[in-house]
Amino acid sequence: MSAAQKPLRFAWLEVTGFCNEHCDHCYADSSPQGTHGTMNVDDWKGAIDQLAGIGAHDVQFIGGEPTLYPYLHELITYAHGMGLAIEVFSNLTHIRDHLWDVFTQCGVKLATSYYSDNPQDHDAVTNLRGSHRRTRRNIEKALSMDIPLRGGVVAVNAQQRVHEAAEDLTALGVQHVGGDRTRAFGRASNGAHPTVDDLCGHCALGQCAIGPDGSVWPCVLGRFISLGNIRETPLAEIWNSPGTAQARAKIAAAQGLKPAQACTPPQFLPSCGPCGPCVPSVGHCDPQEAAPATATIGAPA
Repeated sequence: MSAAQKPLRFAWLEVTGFCNEHCDHCYADSSPQGTHGTMNVDDWKGAIDQLAGIGAHDVQFIGGEPTLYPYLHELITYAHGMGLAIEVFSNLTHIRDHLWDVFTQCGVKLATSYYSDNPQDHDAVTNLRGSHRRTRRNIEKALSMDIPLRGGVVAVNAQQRVHEAAEDLTALGVQHVGGDRTRAFGRASNGAHPTVDDLCGHCALGQCAIGPDGSVWPCVLGRFISLGNIRETPLAEIWNSPGTAQARAKIAAAQGLKPAQACTPPQFLPSCGPCGPCVPSVGHCDPQEAAPATATIGAPA
């Protein structure tokens, strides 16, 4: 491996752009009008094969709302069989019984967004009436089943009660609560062209994202930067290409990236590094006081 190449350890698998919520800040522009894209089940299994083959440790199924993808259980089972640790990022509003079964059988971890302790405020962000009640109920169910779960609070508006949201998650028994600010991608950009300046800067250092059409991006937020398409080019070739190295360097340079240290509280996304400026939305954050970041999805809860 050359100095310009880095091991690929983690991948977001965005299996659908369909979502039952319609959050105003959604970076993926997901909604009830979204689709499952052009990647079929065999395409996704091929992507999982390639990830395992080049030494990836972890995958996160994301969307859209991944639990609304009809073959999620099949892909989870397949990824588990390939030795990958798995997390599902879900709004937790609609989990069918067979998914709870596969979560426990395959040692899946869960992650969810939680916008406020106040149901009306949360529902105002998701634009789905009753979403707070259903998400909170399924947080409680996951914890009762000893399924590891982490929560993330994105600061969307000033009336949102982000601190109270974090406190509510902690009171429920969620041990890992992260935070982030709204970033100008997707609907949150209000039509502005996305730029690398609004990324954390750690994209493509050991992670990538694969979209519903097979596009490979530096991360789920950096979907405006195309590294290639896994339906056309092997993932290893994409990951080790000069184009990926150039994108990695451009993103890092825009942030004046320094050696990564952990965030306190942890970042909203599992493989991202400390931001500049720090995210003030949830509690105290000081990367200088934190231990080096080593945790992955597969790490003990």
